Amino acid sequence: MDNNYIVKKSNYFIMNSSYDLSLEEQKLILTLASMVQPCDEDFKPYKFKIADFMKLLGVDTKTKYTEVPKITKELMKKVFEIEVDDTLTQIAWLSSATYKKGSGMVELEFSPKLKPYMLKLNSMFTQYKLNNILSMKSKYSPRIYEILKCNEFKKQGYIEIKISDLRKLLKAEDIYTRYNDFKRKIIEQSQKELKKISDISFDFEEIKTGRKVTSLRFYIHSNKSKEANNSISIDAIDEVSAAIDEDIEIDIISEIKKIIKGICNKNIKDKTANEFYQIALENKNFNKNPLVLIKEIADYSNTQDVKNFNGWFKTMLKDYEKPTKGHKQLKFNNFEGRGSEYYGNPDLERKLLGWDN
Repeated sequence: MDNNYIVKKSNYFIMNSSYDLSLEEQKLILTLASMVQPCDEDFKPYKFKIADFMKLLGVDTKTKYTEVPKITKELMKKVFEIEVDDTLTQIAWLSSATYKKGSGMVELEFSPKLKPYMLKLNSMFTQYKLNNILSMKSKYSPRIYEILKCNEFKKQGYIEIKISDLRKLLKAEDIYTRYNDFKRKIIEQSQKELKKISDISFDFEEIKTGRKVTSLRFYIHSNKSKEANNSISIDAIDEVSAAIDEDIEIDIISEIKKIIKGICNKNIKDKTANEFYQIALENKNFNKNPLVLIKEIADYSNTQDVKNFNGWFKTMLKDYEKPTKGHKQLKFNNFEGRGSEYYGNPDLERKLLGWDN
């Protein structure tokens, strides 16, 4: 278990599900979600040490060691709701929680009803490192973080949400019923935590109907001081290129393929990874490391509804244009690159991607 693990959810799930979980329950669910592998066809029973989980939460006292079984027991009773057109679906988070006495281990399994929202996601999803939320103190902060994270790259530069809709997403319809209390206790508290802890921050503007605040307009910003810890190290990728130039005796081509697969976060074949690399090498308009080009196209793909990923990716690699006025441009769309999240476990891959730092 590692706080650099990646949480990956569909944008639809984030913006259309409504639930009320305690802060500990949310962190447990997100820790479990970070253990789901990109290639998983079905949810597995995911095992982890209770001590490791408590360490991620920053809990040091042994008296808290028995808290996880209590959390999972309560969590098994709770459901969340997803509305699709005229259909309301209520889903339990977990299908099972198993403890073996004396082992210090817990085995948890997601409800299979969650598969469409967390498995085999190829487009319109949001991913982030687990460490963006683990230190949060308000139970509303992780939820607001996800809502804003999946809207980070809106073309207009902001997202506007009705107060009534935001309350529903947060399951706070009857919490802090006076708007000023809602703003102070939930919005402003989350604003402070996101800026301090996560890779994004936000400002907000109140939209009024008459004299009443009815909507909030959120302006989402990259938190540069945190973003460096949540992206692939370009210096590490450059080290791979240096190894190629100096003919270091390792299977560097194999490592490049691993990096490309991790960057793309797809089940692409070695041959396809090699094709991507060769096309990037041939792009004369991009004068940096070809792996950097692949990374930026992969980041952009996360914001698009791509049907034929391999064909689309090759076209984008060919048509990438020379940077202008400090902003990189694509032939079809301008975009701001997303901080990429490489989901890989082998030590060598982690080192190449700069995660050791």
